Amino acid sequence: MGLNELWFVLIAISFTGFFFFESFIFGVGILMQWMGRNHDEKNMIIHSLEPVRGGNEGWLIIAGGAMFAAFPGWYDTMFSSYYSTLFLALAALIIRGVAIDFRDRLDKPAWRKTWNLLLGIASLLIPFLLAVTLVSLLAGVPINEEKEYVGNFFDLLSWPALCYGLDLLVFFLYHGAVFLNLKLQGEMLDRAYNTAVRTGWLSLIMGGIVSVTAVFTPNIFTKPVSLALAAVGMLAYVLSFICVGRRRISLAFILNGVSIIAVIAALFTSLFPRVMVSSLNESFSLTIYNISSSPYSQKVTTIVALILIPVVLLYTAWAYSVFRRRIAASLEHLLERPGYAGKNSISGN
Repeated sequence: MGLNELWFVLIAISFTGFFFFESFIFGVGILMQWMGRNHDEKNMIIHSLEPVRGGNEGWLIIAGGAMFAAFPGWYDTMFSSYYSTLFLALAALIIRGVAIDFRDRLDKPAWRKTWNLLLGIASLLIPFLLAVTLVSLLAGVPINEEKEYVGNFFDLLSWPALCYGLDLLVFFLYHGAVFLNLKLQGEMLDRAYNTAVRTGWLSLIMGGIVSVTAVFTPNIFTKPVSLALAAVGMLAYVLSFICVGRRRISLAFILNGVSIIAVIAALFTSLFPRVMVSSLNESFSLTIYNISSSPYSQKVTTIVALILIPVVLLYTAWAYSVFRRRIAASLEHLLERPGYAGKNSISGN
């Protein structure tokens, strides 16, 4: 394996890591809007994420940095053509983080409602926009012979990309509900279980629609290995839904993770060695060979990446192992949080 191939794999791993660790967080951010019937219940739901939500965006930063360092032509064409989409996704990432931290700063219903709404919208937009972007790389966008994007915003919103974006969004809702089954107790646990069943059925329907769409879309999972990986992802999801029905929640959560890894791997293996497919002419497509940086640049950045990625993995494993317990039904621990709008916080007057 050469450096071009190695960096393609590292970028695929970075995107996989982001979706793997962020997927249920997106789902929980959306589900909080209706699963939490009052402010205290919403706080319990969000509190379940606090130990594990930090640092996940690092995977996305690694992916973007790797593109810039190893494949500058890919970085240039992708970020110029997807400027509006990626800008919205970045703004939503910032708003989501601010919303989680600011929603309890004032004891005012309008303040809390506004930040909760922004949190839900941001959690919905981020996975949808990123999924549309990734699938569009494979489905094809207008790229000319000079490796420049010559389309407009609506050329990015192809039917396959929109279907996969919606499918991923619904799956993340289901994955978030499964996660809450591992963290909540009492009545809220029952509510989380019923939500997991409902969103699971909806995700199955969307998965069927996407499967039909893939059959009639060129470039989507056409290689045997990518088709096999997509099948593994679908099988893992079906088994996860069966496990939810039998209340084997931990196994269902693990199988959802397997499904995410398999589907992202299927997308990148189907894309390889291309990084952006041209819908105008296949020969205009960007590949890891015609847009790569110099061998020296790749060697230096390879050393840095092989040091940093294990550090990120170790930190993530530590965070999940330390904060794996359920959230207590009592909310007394929330009153001790800095900035929590409890009895001693800033009043609404």
